[in-house]
Amino acid sequence: MDPLCPTRQLLDRIGTKWTSMAVKVLAEAEAEAEAEALGGVGTEVASSGVRAEVAPGELRFAELKRRIPGISQKMLSVTLQSLARDGLVARRVEPTVPPAVHYRLTPLGLSLEGPLCALRAWAEAHMPEIDRNNRAADEGTSAD
Repeated sequence: MDPLCPTRQLLDRIGTKWTSMAVKVLAEAEAEAEAEALGGVGTEVASSGVRAEVAPGELRFAELKRRIPGISQKMLSVTLQSLARDGLVARRVEPTVPPAVHYRLTPLGLSLEGPLCALRAWAEAHMPEIDRNNRAADEGTSAD
């Protein structure tokens, strides 16, 4: 594949498990906000005890980390920076002490959720077969 191929370039950016999980979690937050029909800004109490304004579909860093099992703080930070740089995630910082940082998918990021959802569905349907093929290959037999 040509290094300038758009598909290759996109997969280089979004092909990690953490990127797809972050997009999924942020898309779920957006869907939750729509389902709840908040119609305005909610309030959340930050760990510092300061009330932070949370817009529908936004998640704070700590909540994202809680919803993505196994991700380190560093990896989540790198992933969110990459998504923001690509215009898939919007980052909003409130001038509080400590700063309250909120993340949400942009319209471009939301448009990526459909293809990633299809990929997750394919993986769920076909991973058992792939795992069987790997076991068979390790044992030197054919899974067919």
